Amino acid sequence: MKILVVDDDAMAAEMTGAVIEEMGHDVVLAEDGIEAADKLNANPDIEMVISDMNMPMISGIDLFRELREQGNTLPFILLTGDEPEGLLRQEPRLDGCLLKDFTLEESLPQLLNDVLTRYGKA
Repeated sequence: MKILVVDDDAMAAEMTGAVIEEMGHDVVLAEDGIEAADKLNANPDIEMVISDMNMPMISGIDLFRELREQGNTLPFILLTGDEPEGLLRQEPRLDGCLLKDFTLEESLPQLLNDVLTRYGKA
């Protein structure tokens, strides 16, 4: 499966990408929401988006909302340094929201598998 990772912090994007690749998936990286839209248009085989919340210009939650307004229904996971539960209450349509911390190597694969199961892709 090809997964788009959106993060303005190159090191964080690489780390997230490495966790996803270790699970056997392909990764496409984007630095911000604008580049993410371009990558989605250029790669119709992308099947999921994992985005950082706090980015310049377009936040992760705004990217999610923009994609939904455009009719894009790809599974979407938000990574944040903030409290995930608050963001899920703010935007309950998100497929998942994770705290971006030292447990990401364990929590991201588990959430990714849960989301894929919900979408019948596991």
